[in-house]
Amino acid sequence: DPKVELVILDGAGDRGLCAGGDVRWLYESHARGTAEALAFWQEEYRLNALIHRYPKPFVPIMDGIVMGGGIGLSAHSSHRIVTERSQLAMPETTIGLIPDVGGTYLLGRAPDSFGEFLGLTGERMHGAGTIFSSFADAFIQSAKLDDLKTTLCQAAAGDVRDVIARFAEPAPHSHLADRAEIVGRTFSKPSIAAILDALAHEEDEWAQKTHAALLTRSPRALAATLVAVRRARTIGALEHALNVEL
Repeated sequence: DPKVELVILDGAGDRGLCAGGDVRWLYESHARGTAEALAFWQEEYRLNALIHRYPKPFVPIMDGIVMGGGIGLSAHSSHRIVTERSQLAMPETTIGLIPDVGGTYLLGRAPDSFGEFLGLTGERMHGAGTIFSSFADAFIQSAKLDDLKTTLCQAAAGDVRDVIARFAEPAPHSHLADRAEIVGRTFSKPSIAAILDALAHEEDEWAQKTHAALLTRSPRALAATLVAVRRARTIGALEHALNVEL
């Protein structure tokens, strides 16, 4: 529609943008056969790809909780905004799945071995951590969001980036950056067994807690996630990663 110059994606209420898909429905659909779940994922992944390729400014407000399917609706877009309240995660290994909705593509582009760490553990990235991990572009205080949306709707489409820059501020220091050395030392290992072994031999309390957390995840999901994230690093297009995930 030529009348539409800008799309803003926001969540209803104050809790977040989207905490993910209806996992209960997907689980229960197994009893009815695979057709329903397959159709859902195919439609969802096509939408993720459409958002990624969308030619007009697409501005997701990733305030509050944004997980799983919520990341698929937002983190592939052209102007990704987070706040001090943002909590992003891909927690699929906790329920026996792998990061999907193009999550492996995003994780494969996180710095160093943080893609493996975030994908395997499902660790939450807070506002600053989302930018450090390449899941977001601009940090804006939540108190400014209403004014931001009003200003965006009044501006010409070509001014969107300038408007966001006017409201944005440098993201605060991320605690994830403090873990860069130990994450690189442990999550760069070639297999899940080797990662677990490396974490077990670290004296750091964080490493011991991370080791314990991984032991509660689905072993098969961990193995598949590690392969998928590392394969996504060599994939040039989001659509290819979505096909692997499907």
